[in-house]
Amino acid sequence: MGPQDASFPRLVSLAAHDLRTPLATIHGFAQTLVRMGDLGEPKQRYVEMIGTAARQLAELLEELGTAARIEGGRYEPNLQPADTLDLARTAAEELGEERVVVMGAGGQVQVDLEPTQRGVSAFAQAALRHGGLEQVDLRVDGATLTISPVTPSSGPVLLGDELRDLGAAVAVRVVRAQGGSVALDGDTLTVRLPE
Repeated sequence: MGPQDASFPRLVSLAAHDLRTPLATIHGFAQTLVRMGDLGEPKQRYVEMIGTAARQLAELLEELGTAARIEGGRYEPNLQPADTLDLARTAAEELGEERVVVMGAGGQVQVDLEPTQRGVSAFAQAALRHGGLEQVDLRVDGATLTISPVTPSSGPVLLGDELRDLGAAVAVRVVRAQGGSVALDGDTLTVRLPE
């Protein structure tokens, strides 16, 4: 086993990969029980909660695996054309359009679509959660997305300088690994994606 194989990022990546199999079993059987629909309350609701939690764990493992590949120098982005306005609208749909207000005109970018989409959503969610806010603006201008307001307490979290939000920390790494940039200017987070 070479030194690269024994690296901590490789270990994390392996763990994230190996955890997916038992998690898929949990999720699969929870979904089967939900579809059967004859559990009665509150059991039906509990099984639905197990299914939702399993899906959330799978997303966290995907984030962890992506971060480990980036840190280990093994990230190979699958670049695809995307529209920044679509990325912003999807984030708003996921988090609630009353919480994330999208405005501006999109532009074409070349990004690793799924990690970038998760990243845009993670930035908006982290701004809301760590800023104690009810609503943020997600403005699109070509290949640039801005999120505001960013509070003094949420800024370091959004930049990945304070590791208190896995989604935001991975999002910064994903954007930068693709040749984009993430910066804070006053109360605005600016994300520039590669064109």
